[in-house]
Amino acid sequence: MEIRRAEIKKVCIVDTAVVTALGNTLQDTWKRLIKGDSGIGPIKRFPVGTYDSRIAATVDDLRPIQDRSIIYDLIGRLLAGLKDIPQDTALITATTKLGIDNLENIRRKKAARAGDVLPSSMPEMVSGKLGLKKAGINVSASCASSTIAIAQGSAMIASGQADAVLVCCADIVTEFTFSGFSSLKIVSPVPCRPFDKERSGLTLGDGAAALFLMSDERAIQEGRKCMATIKGWGIANDAFHITSPAQDGSGLASAIEMALVRGGLQHEHISAISAHGTGTMYNDLMELTAFNKVFCGRKLPVYSVKGATGHTVGASGGIEVALATETLAAQTVPPTAGFQNPEEGAEGMISSKPVYLKGDYLLTTNSGFGGINAAILLERGTNL
Repeated sequence: MEIRRAEIKKVCIVDTAVVTALGNTLQDTWKRLIKGDSGIGPIKRFPVGTYDSRIAATVDDLRPIQDRSIIYDLIGRLLAGLKDIPQDTALITATTKLGIDNLENIRRKKAARAGDVLPSSMPEMVSGKLGLKKAGINVSASCASSTIAIAQGSAMIASGQADAVLVCCADIVTEFTFSGFSSLKIVSPVPCRPFDKERSGLTLGDGAAALFLMSDERAIQEGRKCMATIKGWGIANDAFHITSPAQDGSGLASAIEMALVRGGLQHEHISAISAHGTGTMYNDLMELTAFNKVFCGRKLPVYSVKGATGHTVGASGGIEVALATETLAAQTVPPTAGFQNPEEGAEGMISSKPVYLKGDYLLTTNSGFGGINAAILLERGTNL
């Protein structure tokens, strides 16, 4: 008896929106990123006199709307940048702490909507603003949250469960999160310097991204341009430590290999890597180890955007995938802001200046607390 394999649908990114400390749109963020600008500066949102670090990459004009968290304002700005989202679109959101600033307000006896504190409230925030018919789900998987959300959305389209999925991610800098990261002694007193031998920790940042995914069939029907194709994805957990990654890079290497297999690609097809690149001692070393393992020591162009945007936690992956579509379209690898002197193993891979890119495939990776690792493979977009 003949066994028929299920058809694998092509997953297209047909629209994006981004808000970071560099700008309120993807284009504004990309233009400043490629110039080597940084959005990192003094924190004005809460008192920082008792902390070792006093800087972050914040969107300084975010404001609470009545009793809502300031993330409600951030999400509103983000969604204003999207065009024509059909009501039958499936929704996946991603965040780590959503409106945790409202927990601070509640403790200080200020007017605050308690529901904004719950990450599970994010789908309702987004669907309510867009008028979507379908209930959404939220992914909260530390700093790989939005990368995993993109993988889930891609799997839904590839398997035929949906033909349109909106992935929306957001996180903000609050005193709650800032104090938590500070207690781990991983927040740098100066702007972070990913993959630099003199790096001293991460810098937090506000950020949000939305990626509208469609099957190629529906994109063609609706006359939408395919900005990039999601070729593959992988998720793995190294189960090493509650906050530190496995130093041998085994979890990240496994996620990358899964993405390559799913995408039907070999490591030599990959032309550049958008790394997690937090600027912490252990993360950067782990990533370099994993990249050298998977790519057999090949000196690929590698970059991190976090010296410019800050570490946007659960929104990192979404922002970085959106920016990766611009990297492929422009055939230009953006500079790594803050980078000066390469860590051992980073020589010939990281640059403080833009680098010409020749190729159609880019890998973007993220890692987080609890040993989670995720990878997305992108193919340069074409007109359908």
